[in-house]
Amino acid sequence: MDAYDEEDVREGDPAPAPDPLPGAGIASLSTPYQVVAAVALAVVGVFACVHVAMVFLHVAPSNTLTKQHGKAVDGWVYPEFEQNWKLFAPNPLQQNIAVQVRAEVAAENGPRRTTAWIDLTAQDAERIRGSLLPSHADQNELRRAWDFYLNSHSADHRPNGLRGRLSESYMRRIVMLRLDGRDLGGTVEAVQLRSSTRAVPAPFWSGEKTNTDPVYREAPWWKVSAADVPGAARDDRTEARR
Repeated sequence: MDAYDEEDVREGDPAPAPDPLPGAGIASLSTPYQVVAAVALAVVGVFACVHVAMVFLHVAPSNTLTKQHGKAVDGWVYPEFEQNWKLFAPNPLQQNIAVQVRAEVAAENGPRRTTAWIDLTAQDAERIRGSLLPSHADQNELRRAWDFYLNSHSADHRPNGLRGRLSESYMRRIVMLRLDGRDLGGTVEAVQLRSSTRAVPAPFWSGEKTNTDPVYREAPWWKVSAADVPGAARDDRTEARR
């Protein structure tokens, strides 16, 4: 007998199990869509496995694989997926570092002039202050880009190969994006970056005296190309140079 009759259900007996619901998920799709979904899941799974493997090799101690394929690993990780262990460092950062920029501006009917230093880090801090959900870009983009630049250059600002040149291009694009929309009185032809480093003052109760005077480190002047200018400004700049 396939189902219970009403007279067969006695008082105190458990109720019969309901009929199973129709298939859900991928199983409910037609065959062509099942194939597409399976292929998409396989691609995502392969990408996730490759990404985890690359990040693991990046943070792992030097080994045979990293020695043979280090460039491929660095090409996958930098700059978007760079990893570091500063959060767990025994000596956490005790300095405030501000990234500043000034620009060489060419007016249409006038000589070139150099702007005052613009504190980009202070602008980010102002956007974050008081925000319950601060932007990840405001918190990390400029800071990580400057770290990327310093770690890929020598003390005299010479780039260490491809990574160094990539970091310069990355910094120029960030700077031009930040300067976009500002009335600087002309077209930006070149930019110069510098960092202002101040030691975090000791707490008042420690009695320790800390020198909080800023220490500056200036990068060389970089010429700005059309590739560094965002959006419509890039099109206008290209058209003006023709």
